[in-house]
Amino acid sequence: MSSGITESLFAHEQEDAAAAVGVDNLQPLAARMRPRVLTDFIGQEHLLGPGKPLGEAIRRGLPHSMILWGPPGVGKTTLARLLALASGGQFESLSAVLSGVKEIRAAVERAQSRKRISGHGTVLFVDEVHRFNKSQQDAFLPHVEDGTLIFVGATTENPSFELNNALLSRARVYLLKSLQEPDLLRVIDQALGDDVRGLGGRGIVLETAQAQRLAVAADGDARRVLNLLEIAVDMARAENGMLHVDEAVVEQVLQGSARRFDKGGDLFYEQISALHKAVRGSSPDAALYWLVRMLDGGCDPLYIARRLVRMASEDIGNADPRALQLALQAWDAQTRLGSPEGELVIAQAVIYLACAAKSNAVYMAYNQARAEVQNGPSLEVPEHLRNAPTALMKSLDHGVGYRYAHDEPGGYAAGENYFPPALRDSRFYFPTENGLELRIREKLEALRERDRLSPQHRYPEQSLNRKAP
Repeated sequence: MSSGITESLFAHEQEDAAAAVGVDNLQPLAARMRPRVLTDFIGQEHLLGPGKPLGEAIRRGLPHSMILWGPPGVGKTTLARLLALASGGQFESLSAVLSGVKEIRAAVERAQSRKRISGHGTVLFVDEVHRFNKSQQDAFLPHVEDGTLIFVGATTENPSFELNNALLSRARVYLLKSLQEPDLLRVIDQALGDDVRGLGGRGIVLETAQAQRLAVAADGDARRVLNLLEIAVDMARAENGMLHVDEAVVEQVLQGSARRFDKGGDLFYEQISALHKAVRGSSPDAALYWLVRMLDGGCDPLYIARRLVRMASEDIGNADPRALQLALQAWDAQTRLGSPEGELVIAQAVIYLACAAKSNAVYMAYNQARAEVQNGPSLEVPEHLRNAPTALMKSLDHGVGYRYAHDEPGGYAAGENYFPPALRDSRFYFPTENGLELRIREKLEALRERDRLSPQHRYPEQSLNRKAP
């Protein structure tokens, strides 16, 4: 580390120490306990460990523009502050919810003035950057390119969907993860042991079991676990000069504490994807878990019911047609009963779908037929398949030669063809050997054998007999 950076770091640390002496106790505990040095930061070892690029950038004071992508309360703002501190730059913060082009221009002007007068850089942190529109995101580009700004954007949404390619190409994306229970217990211990900014010296008694309950309820969010801890301490039972955060206090604090679930956000789609894949993978227990996770987070049960109908057709199809019926019935039951009664029926459908025989043959057949229609010419309906309700149409030979299947042996017109001649023996649907589709497959193979042996081929000179892919 250069001497200039070292001096800057020392100056910032002195300022932090002075500020800590007169810490504002009116601030929430989570704000007071924000890490001020990298060694106090908990979690994200995959980014901050030895040799990891983000950790090395902070430790060496070599900042670069970046996008910090992750759920709430995992340290995005703190890392941006530590980056500014380590580089000796000024930390500027904007919220995409509250700011517009005017605020962006003002921040840029301050950064330009700072660079011109003192030569110091600026780390501009933009919280919830995905909420800025294209023109607002574009406003940063020239100032990132000329070095006026080190741009640090924070987002809970997938940057590849929410941010401009031009901005993404100038910033490195780091994926931050939810904190695990051991990390959150360390956050609690850190707050209880800090006499200046935290809760140390107040005689707080918090058993391990109760701390674990707070950590689980925080659902990977450090800010949330500190908020829960602070409320619990405020409600603690005073006895013999000590504050006891016992089971009754924790139970009261955690009442109505819902897990994280962002409808329409990444977490929403990740969980419905997990539910779909668990059903497809014939794992009823995992499917039930993801169903309950989504319901627990506030997902509309009718949305899940609609998705079950799709799963029944896409992943089960004719291997077990009852799956589609049950999915539709679950949808109907939820509409009629509402919550929570209807949710039990949805759970029944989820378990049935997960246990049912699987086939995507209908899904694949539909997609192949669509591709044929979209990529091929508009072939005419063969004359023998055309309707002939009028004399004119009959004079044009519409319907001539059509064989009425019910008049044929076994109700099947062997050798007949219902395609245009150019497609004659095309096949889109290839039943699997799973569930009822095995019976369907056997029947279709028997009918094709009858076609092969029949002397009445519709297109005898043009037999292709396409095989399964």
